Amino acid sequence: MKFRSRRETPSTDWQRTLRIMIFAQLITAVGYSSIFPFLPLYVEDLGSNSNLSIEFLVGLVFSAQAFTMMIASPVWGMLADRYGRKLMVERSLFGGALILLLMAFVRSAEELILLRMIQGLVTGTLAATSALVAGIVPRGRTGYAMGLLQVGLGIGLALGPLIGGVVADAFGYAASFYITSGMLLSAGIMVWIGVNEKFSPTVVGRDHQKKLLEKWRLLLSGPGVMITYNMRFLSQLGRMMIIPIIPLFIGTIRTYEIGVNTFTGLVIAAGSAATTLSAIYLGRLGDRVGHRQIVIIAIFIAGLLYLPLSLVFEGWQILVLFALVGVAMGGVIPGISALLSSYTEAGEEGSVYGLDNSIQAGARSIAPLLGSAVALWFGLRGTFVATGVILLLASGLAAWRLPRPKTIVKAPITQTETRTW
Repeated sequence: MKFRSRRETPSTDWQRTLRIMIFAQLITAVGYSSIFPFLPLYVEDLGSNSNLSIEFLVGLVFSAQAFTMMIASPVWGMLADRYGRKLMVERSLFGGALILLLMAFVRSAEELILLRMIQGLVTGTLAATSALVAGIVPRGRTGYAMGLLQVGLGIGLALGPLIGGVVADAFGYAASFYITSGMLLSAGIMVWIGVNEKFSPTVVGRDHQKKLLEKWRLLLSGPGVMITYNMRFLSQLGRMMIIPIIPLFIGTIRTYEIGVNTFTGLVIAAGSAATTLSAIYLGRLGDRVGHRQIVIIAIFIAGLLYLPLSLVFEGWQILVLFALVGVAMGGVIPGISALLSSYTEAGEEGSVYGLDNSIQAGARSIAPLLGSAVALWFGLRGTFVATGVILLLASGLAAWRLPRPKTIVKAPITQTETRTW
């Protein structure tokens, strides 16, 4: 059977698909992140049927979804290589729409936690989207495409909490779930109608005899793959371990009459916006000079910038430093995705990004607990030092162990591509 390579995909096809997936990524990010501001309050409002503490239940609401996603993502990735990546995107969007709709009707915190666990098993939109885009975009444009996906994700994560908070205050918690479900449903319909995936399963994808663990072993044994996954885990661990600390830390510094919650949102938004903007430039720069260099330098700079965060006493200082950290992370996030594409073979995208999503979910599940433990032992400021040290170690490990990716043919940047973005 003749297989169609990524470089044979007409430019208009992959650019059209990329535009659709960026918009779908934005809508999805808005939808999922819109429930974060009030989720702890929703748990408190629901109450418990098992006499567990509200604090413990709130922790389970966040960690349960990440834990089940860590388990399910690699399996969905393998199925994507066998049956197609578009199907997996639709599964995550339509499934997420149904689960979030049901969350509006739960009667206890335990029921909400159960649905969050099912959400982790069913969804995984980011991995499915990355696999679909990586399978269609020419390899010489992977960094460019991943950078633009990060733009959609960053804008959505910035807008989602604001929209969700406003809707919850104005119309109640249930209305936020209705709107979120509707957004995911609309994104799923848009992908269903607009994306035309010319999918041909590879030999790996059609081999029904190989066991799942054997496929993962073969994937992880490839040069550079394991160390790249380690970079993903460490960078995600460093970014997420300060999440429970930021509001508490901001409460200890001067913010010039701005409320703690408002200023916390401003700090997070500044970092997300900086990551979104820099991901475009650094993703395309990596396509030209190599993503290995970009990842090593960017993660080193991010680690350095976390160290002075432990010394700030003014609100503007933490705002500026977080924005600069965001600029550096704009080279790390899409750069690691592009490296995974460079180190692996065409046709393995579902497995590659499914496992990638599982690793990120694993880091998200333990990072807040680690950050809280460091803060308990060494104080709030010690958490920033620990984060900086983790990222600096990751940079050194990358410089030592990351091999240079396979040489790939760089497709010329077209006028259409330049005008579009």
